[in-house]
Amino acid sequence: MSQERKRLYRSESDRKIAGVLGGLSDYLGVDPSLVRIAYAVLTILTGFLPGLFLYLLMAFIVPAEPEASE
Repeated sequence: MSQERKRLYRSESDRKIAGVLGGLSDYLGVDPSLVRIAYAVLTILTGFLPGLFLYLLMAFIVPAEPEASE
């Protein structure tokens, strides 16, 4: 039984800044706009710094989406 694991990548196709939220929406299987709105609201409610720090951290840690081999 070979089941491919779902992995988190920074999106190359749906990116606004670094592709972190686009990749997160692909991983969760939800609309990217909802993820971006939720991130913006949480960042504002937590005082900006924790949300910005988390985004920058994920931009450096989460690998870029691999090239599609056709």
